[in-house]
Amino acid sequence: MATGFDYRPDPATGERRVHVVQGEYHVTDDPSIVLTTILGSCVAACMRDPVAGVGGMNHFLLPDGGTSSSGPEALRYGVHSMELLVNGLLKRGARRDRLETRLFGGARMVQGLTDIGEKNGSFAVEFLRREGLAYLGGSLGGTHGRRVQFWPVAGRMRQMMVGREEERIFEKERRSAVVPQAPQVATGELELF
Repeated sequence: MATGFDYRPDPATGERRVHVVQGEYHVTDDPSIVLTTILGSCVAACMRDPVAGVGGMNHFLLPDGGTSSSGPEALRYGVHSMELLVNGLLKRGARRDRLETRLFGGARMVQGLTDIGEKNGSFAVEFLRREGLAYLGGSLGGTHGRRVQFWPVAGRMRQMMVGREEERIFEKERRSAVVPQAPQVATGELELF
């Protein structure tokens, strides 16, 4: 589950934010909750059942942890994270045949190395296909991080590309790279309903 829960509602909107970081997921049926995350090469699945009025988000780092992943570390891997998200929704009254999913992230954050972002995105799309879950699109790939907001009960989404001033968030990911990458600026916002 997510640990970044803000119990104080925003005075202007009444919304409460839950920040979902790597290795976490959160499921809710509370219409005042907004799920947020910041993604680089990681992928977040935003999934909901519009009839049951329940939705959730996960955030995974790698597509598959193999047989050695277990316990809290297993949440870093897509296969485990996706299964927990689906099962968490089903426990709250969702039905598999009504689940709708949008995927975000999977950017190529480090040039010259294996494109883990592409692998994460491909894994997530294939997982949904294999499980027979509706994939409504989203935003995968590219070379920039993104901020994502998801109103799980309403099904509203917002994506904001990370600009130059926010690139420091991904500095640790880049420092381990063999080939340095020049900073780039991405602007724009995408809102889905």
